[in-house]
Amino acid sequence: MEQSPEARQQPPTAKEIAADFRGKITGPNPEYGRGDQLPAARKLAKDLGVQLMTVQSAYGQLRDEGLVLTQQGRGTFVRDPSLPLGTEPGSSPAFAALATELSSIHNALRLLGERLDRLERIVGNGTQPSP
Repeated sequence: MEQSPEARQQPPTAKEIAADFRGKITGPNPEYGRGDQLPAARKLAKDLGVQLMTVQSAYGQLRDEGLVLTQQGRGTFVRDPSLPLGTEPGSSPAFAALATELSSIHNALRLLGERLDRLERIVGNGTQPSP
């Protein structure tokens, strides 16, 4: 049974748009590289015949995956993969929160390491720790 042309031309979903751009960013022959700006969401929505929210959702998925940064008023850009996630303006709020938490954990581990070194020196010298 043959489908009508209208039935075959369904507008893409946010998931499909995200998958398309994921391939254009990370595929074997990427169209977009570090720092490149993705098409404006409003124009892309019009070109694809979808609602603006659909494109924004697709770009949000890519941002949450750490592939792009969104800068309000400027657009959506391919992020530099050499920089730690969550450290750039426009990063996913989840990655920014994770980066802050990891920094706190790193500092706590550093302090614990210093305390352990001090205790090992005390035990190695056979002296009693001072109160």
